[in-house]
Parts: sequence; structure tokens; C-alpha cells
Amino acid sequence: MALQKNVQIKNRKARFEYEILDKYTAGIVLRGTEIKAIREGKASIAESFCEFANGELFVINMTIQEYSHATHFQHAPKSERKLLLNKRELRKLEKDVKNTGLTIIPLLLFTNEKGFAKLEIALCRGKKQYDKRETMKDRDNKRNLSRIKKAFNN
Repeated sequence: MALQKNVQIKNRKARFEYEILDKYTAGIVLRGTEIKAIREGKASIAESFCEFANGELFVINMTIQEYSHATHFQHAPKSERKLLLNKRELRKLEKDVKNTGLTIIPLLLFTNEKGFAKLEIALCRGKKQYDKRETMKDRDNKRNLSRIKKAFNN
């Protein structure tokens, strides 16, 4: 598989499971062949979340598959990876997580124009079951409305 110029790996389940309050773009500290595997599109942030340790933010459970053309110097697919944010942003996020019980969830893994891997993270509140049902109802209504409009236009 060829290396891609623009990589965009989404966490599609996050918008359904969580109510998004605030978004941030963070850099990721990667080792060795991880960036090449990301450029091949072999990464997943579906089950991942962010956690604080010693005042630093880490992404947990993010999977980056092993790079296909590497030798025996491979990276661990599910290791913790440090996120890079401003000190002010880190303090604000840590305060929000500790005081109000919010969660930090990755929404999008992408590469910028310089080729650096970035992670769009969001401060989220978990949705209740009735909120999820409301989201599904809204989605069905929009789908039905667009179907009716399409039939009306033809």
C-alpha cells in the first residue's frame, strides 16, 4: 500500500456516544515506524481515550499496526502515546476532567500540510441512553426528509 499524503482517520462512534463540549488539536510523540504506518492508514482510534499522568496527557488504547516494510525494529501497536498541548490548555483540561468528571476522547487522527501527525481531541460528556435514542431519531428524520425531497424533485 502506498503512503498517503493526507490521512484522516475518524472516531465515528464518539459523536454518538458523547456530547462534545470543546475541541483541541494536539501533536503526538511517535517512535520509529509509527508515522509510516499512520501514513499507510493503518491506525485506529475507535476505542481510545485520553488520560493524565504527572501533568502530561497520554492517549490510551490507540492502535497503530506494525509497518509492513520495517525490519525487526518495530513499535508496540497499543502503547501509550504522549500528546503535545500548550501548558495552559493542559491545565484547563486537567481541571475540567478532575472537577466535573468529563472525558477526553480522540475524534480525528490526521496529518497536516507539513506531514506531522495530529490528533483532534474533544472534552466530552457521556450521553445517556435517551440522548442516544434522540440522536438516532434525528438521523432517521433527516434521512426520510432527504428521501422525500429527492422523490419530489424527480
